[in-house]
Amino acid sequence: MEMERMELDIENKKEQEDRQAEGCRICPRECGVLREDGKRGYCGVDAKIRLSRAALHMWEEPCISGEQGSGAVFFAGCPMHCVYCQNYEIAGGRGKEVSLERLTEIFLELQGKGANNINLVTPTHYSPAILQAVKAARERGLTVPVVYNCSGYEAVDTLRKLEGIVDIYLTDYKYPDAEGAEKYSHAPDYPEVAMAALEEMVRQQPEAVFDETGLMKKGVIVRHLLLPGRVKAGKEVVRRVYEKFGNQVYLSLMNQYTPFEQVGKRYPELARRVTDREYGKLLTYAMDLGVEHGFFQEGDTAEESFIPAFDYEGV
Repeated sequence: MEMERMELDIENKKEQEDRQAEGCRICPRECGVLREDGKRGYCGVDAKIRLSRAALHMWEEPCISGEQGSGAVFFAGCPMHCVYCQNYEIAGGRGKEVSLERLTEIFLELQGKGANNINLVTPTHYSPAILQAVKAARERGLTVPVVYNCSGYEAVDTLRKLEGIVDIYLTDYKYPDAEGAEKYSHAPDYPEVAMAALEEMVRQQPEAVFDETGLMKKGVIVRHLLLPGRVKAGKEVVRRVYEKFGNQVYLSLMNQYTPFEQVGKRYPELARRVTDREYGKLLTYAMDLGVEHGFFQEGDTAEESFIPAFDYEGV
């Protein structure tokens, strides 16, 4: 065991040196910024781990939150910077700095509080540190599944390094069109990048596994947040994902888009909520297509109360 740990430390040190030499290439932005030198990448953060919250979270899909809650760890910064981001407070990089050791302890503390899983929210740009922290936590008794909760804008090479670490991929598929991806997330390559990433996720977790209470232990869930006026785009997302993977993945179709005032000023088409009619059309399309494994939202979910307080709880 000691020899294995030494070899792992040498490997991690070499990988860190390689990253320092070429700059950050963790996400598809490939900004090349020397984050280890304290410079901030496109994601808005340097290489230091920054968190805004680590607590039990009840607002994920039922098979993730369950009755006790998901152990959600909210990371600061984001490679996407969507104009309508509900977590805009922290997407820019606001968070409390923690050590790798502290991140490991947080995972174990959440398990001790009864978390159904460790839910890594916006983890992409911290994936090398997360990989080390999860391995260390498992050596110290972490047994609950690890959820990689991301935007879908992922580099395949980065995902490959997470094989054996991530049990559940909870990923977005935001846009089927370069125009929408460019306008709202400044990422015209999103449709192709997200599909390639999804293929890798499914390769790693090809079959959904649940326990006797209905909690997911392994698998892939693909989320799509319906935006106002974009039912056609939403249908295209459903079609692409279903035709590619069938019922191998679970589709989560969401109507919880929250129109913040500052967004509506620049993008008037996003200044309203999704209507029941719009959402109904998307759900009907999915059912008519044959989607059997999925989740939908009931009632008025477009409320700011669904956004947690980023007050460093548990950090």
